[in-house]
Amino acid sequence: MLSIVLPVFNEEDNLEPLLAEIRQAAPGFGRPWEVVMVDDASTDGSLGVIQRLASAQPEVRYLAFAENRGQSAAFCAGFDAAVGEIIVTLDADGQNDPADIPKLLQLFDAGADMAIGWRLKRRDSFMKRIASRIGNGVRNRLTRETVRDTGCSLKIMRAEMARRLPRFKGMHRFLPTLMKMQGARVEEAPVNHRPRLKGVSKYGTWDRAVAGLYDLFGVRWLQKRSFLYSIREKSD
Repeated sequence: MLSIVLPVFNEEDNLEPLLAEIRQAAPGFGRPWEVVMVDDASTDGSLGVIQRLASAQPEVRYLAFAENRGQSAAFCAGFDAAVGEIIVTLDADGQNDPADIPKLLQLFDAGADMAIGWRLKRRDSFMKRIASRIGNGVRNRLTRETVRDTGCSLKIMRAEMARRLPRFKGMHRFLPTLMKMQGARVEEAPVNHRPRLKGVSKYGTWDRAVAGLYDLFGVRWLQKRSFLYSIREKSD
């Protein structure tokens, strides 16, 4: 089963159109699916929209935080609540295209533990594109990665691995690296990226860069200190 996890913060106008697009793409999933919406204490009408969608559509479930905890916390809550063995992550702003999910599922079904989108043509502001390019370059240099676009929220991963990820603020920016620390095979594919049509971005360019740099040193430390092991045998 496929569980699509959507963190939501003040996206009341985007939720219904996005869910309609997910439903339209669903025949290409090749498996049962659900949507888990996690409301991060929205201050607009998002929670009301979510409640209405969940009451009318059996594929939709939701969680609502008591206070704002950020995107990483919302993702983790969705991972814990997901029923499916496969997790898909999307932004709720409509910039990710659900029609790309079947393409990433092909990589997953071919043996990848994680398949991530690569936004070939970004539909963001010039400053946001430049900041993202610099951020990806610095992140890859320090973590010895080759991921083209770790900031793309469209990702597919094994649920049991997602639930074992270390949890901290900003961890969603490092999901491919954190998955590889578990021995995951990670694949990439170009995906569509769309301009935001409704609502406003929740992130400033430079404050996100500062927070990301701080987190980056923590992830580098984790890389150096992490380990894997396998059990040869054990007693009953």
